[in-house]
Amino acid sequence: MKVLVIGAGGREHALAWALAQDAEVELVVAAPGNPGIAALRPVYDGQVVGCRDVDVEDHDAVVALARELDADLVVVGPEAPLVAGLADPLREAGIAVFGPSREAAQIEGSKAFAKDVMACASVPTGRAYVCTTPEEAATAIDAFGPPYVVKDDGLAAGKGVVVTSDRAEALAHAAECEQVLIEEYLDGPEVSLFAITDGTTVLPMQPAQDFKRLGDNDEGPNTGGMGAYTPLPWAPDDLVAEITEKVLQPTIDELRHRGTPFSGLLYAGLALTSRGVRVIEFNCRFGDPETQALLPMLKTPLGGLLYAAATGKLADQGDLSWRNASSVAVVVAAKKYPASPRKGDPITGIDQAENDDVRVFHAGTALTDDDLVTSGGRVLAVSAVGKDLAEARQRAYAAVGQIRIKGSQHRTDIALKAERGEITV
Repeated sequence: MKVLVIGAGGREHALAWALAQDAEVELVVAAPGNPGIAALRPVYDGQVVGCRDVDVEDHDAVVALARELDADLVVVGPEAPLVAGLADPLREAGIAVFGPSREAAQIEGSKAFAKDVMACASVPTGRAYVCTTPEEAATAIDAFGPPYVVKDDGLAAGKGVVVTSDRAEALAHAAECEQVLIEEYLDGPEVSLFAITDGTTVLPMQPAQDFKRLGDNDEGPNTGGMGAYTPLPWAPDDLVAEITEKVLQPTIDELRHRGTPFSGLLYAGLALTSRGVRVIEFNCRFGDPETQALLPMLKTPLGGLLYAAATGKLADQGDLSWRNASSVAVVVAAKKYPASPRKGDPITGIDQAENDDVRVFHAGTALTDDDLVTSGGRVLAVSAVGKDLAEARQRAYAAVGQIRIKGSQHRTDIALKAERGEITV
């Protein structure tokens, strides 16, 4: 199988790495990719891994590249090209695509659309008001009371949500959005559950938990995600089955009934509230950084799995197989992230940090005169596998300690409460 991966971040590095572990995959090309993907060494004889420069907003150029490579499968990583409809011309060209159509990707592209889908499918979620004026936002904010949850209706790279007890801050964020959702606050621990789907069959992955706030103890501004871990030792045994039955399958069924079947990765962000499971949001692609924690745990070959979803044959796949272990991913971010991350700082120590149990996935890196430097806010995701969370955490943080980036920042408490048994449902 020849696979083209679209994207340039940590999620795409993890996807390319996992695809390269599949003996049935002979070619993995990432476009535009990143230095970490370019440095991947072939795992099997005759296998090729590399990067090609392409403008992902130029759909014709992407189709042409897929044809040039004779790609059997295109995996679209980021949400922006999916919401912009990149999957559609690829499918029209007869190329199998892992990723939803433009219409189905609105499950992430518009939170108001997602709420409508959930209402029609009887999927449990928080109450919300869709507001287009400051006056409507103020009325909704006062109706719910603090803590206030204010979400930009459109794409915001994971940073369009403000949760605050400061009414002025909530109103200010609402004023910055063309259309905004004001939602009730959902208590309880949060869970990320990914599902591979071909539009009919739903195959859930194991759950993960990510950390959105910049600082320890969930302090500081929202980010795209500062770390993640899997599995969740505190989660109820029937959690995945319950979410599949009440959330994932009804959502996929509703989209299919609307004539906009969703094929690809449906990501449910959930809160395990005192009143039961509630959907916080849906995404239309692999989450970042949960993917960097999940894929090192997956034993099922990724290429065949994604191809089955892209070709409508997921029912023949069978359940996913996972390592009996734990995985922790810690994000190393640039100085001044997320407000104005500094770029161009040298990165050293990655070779020393990696071993059989630790992978360093590039997210915001570039090469300048053959020197690796920072080029984005979230620079690296350091992922480690261990027999339990304690060992995985120790290995991840030991590796983080070997990496040098001037002024870099990272959380020190990824998976710590779970390791200590301090999370209850």
